[in-house]
Amino acid sequence: MSEHHHTTSESPRKPSAPVMPGACASGGCGGTTAPIKFHRKRPVRFNAVLVDGVEIAPEAIAQEARQHPAPDGEAAWMAAARALVIRELLLQEACRLGVEALPECDEDGRHELGEEALIRALLEREAPPMVPGEHECRRYYEAHPERFRAPELFEAAHILIEPESGDESAWREAEREACAIAGEVGNDPHAFAEAARAFSKCSSARQGGILGQVRRGELVSAVQAALDALPEGATRPEPVRSRFGWHVLRLERRIPGRVLPFDHVKPRIADMLEARSWAVSGARYTAGLIARARIEGIDIDPAALESGLA
Repeated sequence: MSEHHHTTSESPRKPSAPVMPGACASGGCGGTTAPIKFHRKRPVRFNAVLVDGVEIAPEAIAQEARQHPAPDGEAAWMAAARALVIRELLLQEACRLGVEALPECDEDGRHELGEEALIRALLEREAPPMVPGEHECRRYYEAHPERFRAPELFEAAHILIEPESGDESAWREAEREACAIAGEVGNDPHAFAEAARAFSKCSSARQGGILGQVRRGELVSAVQAALDALPEGATRPEPVRSRFGWHVLRLERRIPGRVLPFDHVKPRIADMLEARSWAVSGARYTAGLIARARIEGIDIDPAALESGLA
């Protein structure tokens, strides 16, 4: 009847860029390799895309477009071209500044590619984020208390009576049995537990029907609604139907949600604010590169990028 779920928290990661084949092919790092030329015919509606004279290969844009869900192929192509232009700009700037970096491994065991490491090192050096302090974390905590509220809990028990078959007569017979049990046990917790062990078809029968502490949303909607209406220490006189069968319900107590202490959530807030700062500082730095670059074949508005609208 209950649905298991897991709460996960992820630490923010420093930004890494998607892979772009052929980065720095212009020799921007001092190499002599000439840009690879592709002679495959380009779709008529798509222009050649160049960043300070370096062409982004149409094949690379087509491959990147698969990572950008969009209403149509042209919108996906535009999004992919913008992403690869930004990537090329960052790689060119890393080469110009002589940035060096060794690939790192993230928490999931994924190793960076060399170009990802270069972009990460460039942003760490040229666009470091604000590290949030106690004041910033507490201000966010006080402005958004609802985001740090522990969920409301229910200590409940049930007796599940399953119909012997799927036809309506079997459901009616199961309902009659459930009604009889509810009437017999009343609000006596001991009688309820004995009846659960004797009649319930749920695995919780071995614990006298006790479901433990459950969160809102973990139970099927009909059962949750019935528990919401029950006073503490009471058994519902009418059973509740779900797809599993008929439930005789008892609510032991309701534990209201409460706002978690600041010290308990401070690390999570700091991680979130630092991740946000990475995004803001990286976008501002990239917008500056775009404003100074010569980009052909696609328009990217630096102001829109900085505001998160590009």
